[in-house]
Amino acid sequence: MTQSAPDTTSVEMLDANHQLTASDRCDSCGAQAYIRVAIGSSELLFCAHHGKKYQEKLATIASNWHDESDRLLQGNRS
Repeated sequence: MTQSAPDTTSVEMLDANHQLTASDRCDSCGAQAYIRVAIGSSELLFCAHHGKKYQEKLATIASNWHDESDRLLQGNRS
């Protein structure tokens, strides 16, 4: 049996300072993602609404929770 090469797009390889962009989309609804959740070697992207909706359930199994939803309020600050 042969071993496959490591997945270079795994969560461990992601830069911790990587900011989510407009091209990052929510896995639930397709809206812009502001939350990235690492679970094992996979990641889930969520809009602020779905991130908050699933946070309680996913927090127990997530290895990392990256939340940029505060960016939604940046344009409204005086």
